[in-house]
Amino acid sequence: MMYNEYINLFWLERDIMNEIYFDNAATTQVCDEAVQAAIQAMTATYGNPSSLHRMGLDAENTVNRARKILAGALGCQPGELTFTSGATESNNLAVFGAVKAYRRSGNKIVTTSVEHPSVAGPVAELEQQGFEVVRISPDATGHFQAQDFEDAVDENTLLVTLMHVNNETGMKLPIEQIAQRVKRKNPGVILHVDAVQSFCKISFKLSKTPVDLMSVSGHKIYAPKGIGALFVRKGVRVLPQVFGGGQERGLRSGTESVPLIAAFGASVDKFSTNISKNRLLYVRLNEHLRELLSEIPDVTVNSPEDGVEYILNFSVAGIRSEIMLHFLESRGIYVSSGSACSKGARSGVLGAMGLPAERIDTAIRVSFGYTNTDRQVRQFVQVLQEGINTLVKQK
Repeated sequence: MMYNEYINLFWLERDIMNEIYFDNAATTQVCDEAVQAAIQAMTATYGNPSSLHRMGLDAENTVNRARKILAGALGCQPGELTFTSGATESNNLAVFGAVKAYRRSGNKIVTTSVEHPSVAGPVAELEQQGFEVVRISPDATGHFQAQDFEDAVDENTLLVTLMHVNNETGMKLPIEQIAQRVKRKNPGVILHVDAVQSFCKISFKLSKTPVDLMSVSGHKIYAPKGIGALFVRKGVRVLPQVFGGGQERGLRSGTESVPLIAAFGASVDKFSTNISKNRLLYVRLNEHLRELLSEIPDVTVNSPEDGVEYILNFSVAGIRSEIMLHFLESRGIYVSSGSACSKGARSGVLGAMGLPAERIDTAIRVSFGYTNTDRQVRQFVQVLQEGINTLVKQK
């Protein structure tokens, strides 16, 4: 069955046009440009990039084009990018690879209390191995202060690892100020940023900020799952965690997935040039949703006012998250209760913000994509109100 025939059949089986997908922080629908790039790589430039014949060269050129597109979007050199299987591998490679390379320079790691599990997990493992770990929490207003990171860094600190945008609340960390302060305090410290939730959504250039390592992912920006990249600034050492044929300059061995890389490049090419346009859409949708939610007495917004526009976290008093999620799903509306990787576990992010258990257990996360509309926001709030009325009566 050809791709277009499969899509047509899929649309017949599901009434997608009437569904509302507000879970774009978990994953996104692959854009047409990425689909076509992947098909081209699977059917035309399908050679092994390491092969010496023409088919291999065509595949290698496809990989190089995508690498150049990502480099342009990030403001770095193509040779500073390593393709991985996604954000989890990129974060693990950054944390473990940097610590192994620089472990003689110190024994201290500075991070935050709200990191994604793919950073928090490796840091916890290193803590078990004897590394000192300092976890900085947000202040009473839900924000992070650059001064706290500067105070935590000393001559024994070898790594600072933190996210750019929090995946649950949309809280934006002051990466530029943190980078300047920690590098001034200890020029030798390695700074890693998990930019999975900000890449191609917030304008940011590595050429202007002293970040050493940065992780990005494809499926958060309309590329397929299974592809990501790690920026490693020239001169910074990271030891490989996967060994084999020496692909990706020896940092990440394994035959490159040309279709996924091509798709990643196509999505970055599309969305890195539309950041301002999409931001205007997200601002409008966010303001509209906040306005409508403010009219519902049972709702309390958890996201900061100055957070990113494409994520909004709120709590519905008296109704547990999973119950409301299933009600919304029954009406064709898809949201989440926080990080998709948490599998429904209580949010550590909201706990770190000092929110009470009742608000944490009733939290809902809405995350917008470029195809969402004001009409969908109104329909969502209407169904949410219906859920509040219905589920409260059932208690």
